Amino acid sequence: MKIHEYQAKALLAKYGVPVPRGEVAFSVEEAEAIAKRLGGRVVVKAQIHAGGRGKGGGVKLAHDAVEAAEVARKILGMTLVTHQTGPEGRVVQRVLVEETLPIAREMYLGLVLDRTAGRVVFMASSEGGMDIEEVAAKSPEKILKVSLEPGLGLAAFQARDLAFGIGIAAPQVAAAAACMTALARAYEGLDASLAEINPLVLTTDGNIVALDAKVNLDDNALFRHKDVVELRDLNEEDPLEVDASRFGLNYIKLDGNVGCMVNGAGLAMATMDIIKYAGGNPANFLDVGGGATAEQIRNAFRILLSDRHVNAVLINIFGGILRCDTLATGVVSAARELHVSVPVVVRMEGTNVEQGRQILADSGLNFTVAYDMKDAAEKVVRLAA
Repeated sequence: MKIHEYQAKALLAKYGVPVPRGEVAFSVEEAEAIAKRLGGRVVVKAQIHAGGRGKGGGVKLAHDAVEAAEVARKILGMTLVTHQTGPEGRVVQRVLVEETLPIAREMYLGLVLDRTAGRVVFMASSEGGMDIEEVAAKSPEKILKVSLEPGLGLAAFQARDLAFGIGIAAPQVAAAAACMTALARAYEGLDASLAEINPLVLTTDGNIVALDAKVNLDDNALFRHKDVVELRDLNEEDPLEVDASRFGLNYIKLDGNVGCMVNGAGLAMATMDIIKYAGGNPANFLDVGGGATAEQIRNAFRILLSDRHVNAVLINIFGGILRCDTLATGVVSAARELHVSVPVVVRMEGTNVEQGRQILADSGLNFTVAYDMKDAAEKVVRLAA
């Protein structure tokens, strides 16, 4: 689950990460009032779930409250296009009005799970205020990494080593190390999948402050964080993905024209790969899970077909916990209810596969049956074209 910058800063502040003074505004009047409370000179920042907001015109400096209102009027309601939003952009519905700081240096801090090592990795770089991917590509030696021991977090000596390593002077090392350890505690305490401060700034008066922050939360742990669930902004998510989440379905919209419904994330990835290999483009990632019910199958089919770009559908199921007859029953029910007009290719193997194929055959509907993944991919790509 993604959250906004102002929400991320509020969560990190609870763990001791120093952040600028600021408040969120949903209207021009609120922005002006906040600027007055902060002393007039502020920065107004668009709040959307995407990076690159400054380059897209979503971050502006205001010298007083009147100018803050003018800037907020321009940003609120604008469609902000960045390299992360895609050409369609995102409509800005809220802004963060924040105090300005005298910046001497910009740095980077971040935590992410290294799945290869099976450890959380803490990263620090002297190159802040820019995409960390760009730093990794051009100057990988400027990114320092430390693997965290499970249960111990970031040790004080590791934080000090990182602080010295990214060029922080001795008088500020203790403050920087404290910020790092606070960020690591927040990552663990919030069950985050990503925690990032970019940039972390050293001010001209010697303070260490998180000027920007990004936190992504692990959906699987949200049951432990009822208060954090309330931070979810459905306006920032694809409507089909929101709909799918209500039924426990893993759905991600893509830009192709072949709809995919699969059980199991690994099989779903392989299905998308083989569609590409056959010359097609998947329209989505849709994992109905190993124990899906006929009702979930019906809703998955409905959501998949709600994408107007879908020209054909590939259903690729291995019947283990999800039996093939259960799948077939759900697919037939959904096809009849939704009056499906696009070709549907079904490939299934496993428990009760013959019963499942018989249900499809007896339905009177025009399903195309495939007997292996290569056959299924070639058929659905041909039908989609």
